[in-house]
Formats: sequence, C-alpha cells, structure tokens
Amino acid sequence: MHCLANFIEIQGRRIEYQFEAHGNPVMVFLHEGLGSLAMWKDFPSRCARACQCDALVYSRYGYGRSEGLNGARAVNFMHEEALKALPELLGKLKVQRPVLFGHSDGASIALIYAAVHPTSGVIALAPHVMVEEVAIVSIRETKKLYETTDLRGKLARYHDHPDAAFWGWNDIWLNPEFRAWNIEEYLPKIKCPVLAIQGFEDEYGTMEQIHRVQAGVQRVEVLKLEKCRHSPHRDRPDAVINAASRFVHNLGDTPNGTETHRLRPSKI
Repeated sequence: MHCLANFIEIQGRRIEYQFEAHGNPVMVFLHEGLGSLAMWKDFPSRCARACQCDALVYSRYGYGRSEGLNGARAVNFMHEEALKALPELLGKLKVQRPVLFGHSDGASIALIYAAVHPTSGVIALAPHVMVEEVAIVSIRETKKLYETTDLRGKLARYHDHPDAAFWGWNDIWLNPEFRAWNIEEYLPKIKCPVLAIQGFEDEYGTMEQIHRVQAGVQRVEVLKLEKCRHSPHRDRPDAVINAASRFVHNLGDTPNGTETHRLRPSKI
C-alpha cells in the first residue's frame, strides 16, 4: 500500500488502516499472527487491482502502528476480533458485505465473521480451524529464534511494539488452554462462497485445516499449492492473485442462499 496510513478508534483503541479505491466490492485484508499493515507490502494493491476491488488494510490491536497490546491475549481473541472489533471497524468506515482476505489467524477471523455477518466472499490463506501439533512445534521454534537471533529487530521494522506483538501471539498459542481452540462450529453457518488456499509445505498447519473447511462450509473452492509454506501470498503470489481474481469475478454469478456448491480441489 502506498498511501499514508489513517487512524481510527475501535473498541477504545487507536488502530491504523489504509484504503485504496480500485472498484467494488471492498476487499478487507486480515493479517497473520505476527503481521501488520506494512508487512503485506504491495500485495493488497496488486490483488485488489486484479480483482477490481477497493482495498482496506489495517493492523489489529497490538500490531503495526496500532495501539500496543496491554496484557495477555485471551483464548478467544480471534472471536473478539471477528465479532466485535471488525464489525465496529467496518461500520465506522461504512463497508457492507466485504470480501474478506485473511491469512492464518486473519483467515480464522474472516471465517468467524462470515458465519455471523453478511459477507460477499472469503479468501482464506492457511486458515486455522483447530490447533495442530505441527503449529505448536513451529511456534516453539519461533520462540527460540526470537530469543537467539535478530528476529526481534526484523519485527521492529513493522511494529511499534515488537515485544508485545510477539509475546502476545506466542504466549497464547503455547498456552495449554488454547489447545482446545476450535471454530468448526462456525463453518456450516457460512453462506457466502469461500476460497481456501493451503501450501503443501506449510510449517504451521496441514491440509487437514482446509479439508475441514471443505467439509463444513457449504460453498467452497480449495486450492493446494506446491512449493508453498505458510504464506501463499509471499511464496506463490501470482497463483494466489489469479485464483482470487477468478473467485471474485465469479461472485456475481453465485446465487444467494444455502445451496450446496462444492468445487473440486485444484493443485498448482
């Protein structure tokens, strides 16, 4: 995103956001557990332009230039974001029926939101619908890297409060109470089309994540990417943008309601 960030108060907290006009509807980008507005770099602009959508990107509470996290995150922090913070943000910015583009934790937030609020579509990259052991192992390894390498310095380029951002994410994912976290109950309530994208080499989740999305969501397309880890938009940007563009352009042809519509998985 190349325009200057704006700030808005959401749930009494200062949140940074950017908006670019490319068309309709509005595509809302929801970042990962250590992400921020700036860490998307130019991807939202490229993707929204290809999809002919407006782009809304923001840093959640505790990330980027948004207000720093004060205290530990709760086990239900993604539910809080999806059911309270995001609706307030979209309401204040007068965004209706968005296309949600979420990555990792952001994809989980998008799925929860879409189960409750009118949504045109969801593009979910490497979503979490339950906690897998592979994620816990990788998050423990990331903790070691933060303590022994310059990972903190790298995150400080994108976060005003890098320690709060990192430990807020790391501590809750490694909290034993978080092992039971699961959002599968929301999936059958999602009425809009969903595009779920997963890399075969994802270090934070297996294909079981999108298989469960496919089993639970009524209208879903699955894309499995070769040579791709946990960040498909960085590892395979062209494949993601092409798939997103097709998905968004087909939304106008998708009937409303509860009709089951399952597309065969594709692999690139």
